[in-house]
Amino acid sequence: MDPAEGLIDHPYAVYDRLRDTAPVHRIAGPDGNPAWLVTRYDDVREALANPRLSLHKRHALPGSYQGFALPPALDANLLNMDPPDHTRIRRLVGRAFTPRRVEQLRVPVRETADRLLDALGPHGRTDLIASYAAPLPIAVICDLLGVPDEHRRDFRAWTDALVAPDPARPGAAKEAIVAMLGFFTGLLTAKREKPADDLLSDLIAIRDEDDDRLTEDELMSLAFLILFAGYENTVQLIGNAVLGLLTHPGRLTDPAQLPAAIEEFARFEGPALLAIRRFPVEDVTIGGVVVPAGETVLLSLSAANRDPRRFPDPERLDLDRDASGHLALGHGIHYCLGGPLARLETEIALAALLERLPDLALDADPAELRWRPSLRARGLLALPVTY
Repeated sequence: MDPAEGLIDHPYAVYDRLRDTAPVHRIAGPDGNPAWLVTRYDDVREALANPRLSLHKRHALPGSYQGFALPPALDANLLNMDPPDHTRIRRLVGRAFTPRRVEQLRVPVRETADRLLDALGPHGRTDLIASYAAPLPIAVICDLLGVPDEHRRDFRAWTDALVAPDPARPGAAKEAIVAMLGFFTGLLTAKREKPADDLLSDLIAIRDEDDDRLTEDELMSLAFLILFAGYENTVQLIGNAVLGLLTHPGRLTDPAQLPAAIEEFARFEGPALLAIRRFPVEDVTIGGVVVPAGETVLLSLSAANRDPRRFPDPERLDLDRDASGHLALGHGIHYCLGGPLARLETEIALAALLERLPDLALDADPAELRWRPSLRARGLLALPVTY
């Protein structure tokens, strides 16, 4: 029996058992191919910053889990790169996600949140994922990149097909990839013909003015990653944080508590169960276990964040806890580029809900809520509420 059996349905129970049993386990990856799973905080944190653990697939052995199979035009992204290419591309786009630049988005993000809440009306029932937590980050990241409104409705279906594929639709992931490739090809063509004041137009200008700074595949892949990751992580972070609020009523009374509370929400129920897979460029020792070069290493962010060696009483959501040092958004040079933006959006989303819908309540038994069937993402399929 695979030691990680049951991980999709009961991730934290499985992670607790694995973490207590041994620091590193040999498991079957999401595609059935073998991988090494790391679950303890100190080991995960060290591995996240270990330059001998590569993200580039050229270091992977045949037959090991390698993650999404994307065409070259979408695969040349930061999640598959090591320095110096990773350093070069991250520097080009990083200035759009600095805390100072992100803070300038506070007003437009709040306007978007208010517009979505206006559409709900003063009272009723809704799925807060579909009506609020999902459309908010989609609107923000599309505004930042300059994606027209009419092209935004397909993003959630595409990301679901990749991150949480439906076993009943085995071809859905490939269809989503084809659709995204066609979309980004058309979008880049349109932006070249008619540049605007947006990040994607800026990146195209960099690409076209200096071929050595950004290849065409890197440009396409970067646009894909910003949209995909900018939406995917944030919708989960918002949805999981709202669930934390609703299942712990009265624990957050002052909006000034929000920034610290978001760190605890992220630690307790972060947007990703696993970091992006890594491949040792040489034999490495993790937690006393030798992992051969080229085999796949999976680092469990969620298991690390609930390691009692680092966070006492980790199964308790404690909004007074100092949750700094959590790994929900990674660590090291591959730390989530959009982390400051995800935090800002979540803070504003929660503040608007507390202000506008003070009687917001969960309209379901928490134990019956359904989570996305994914080994990597941690997000709700729906969040039924009354208000």
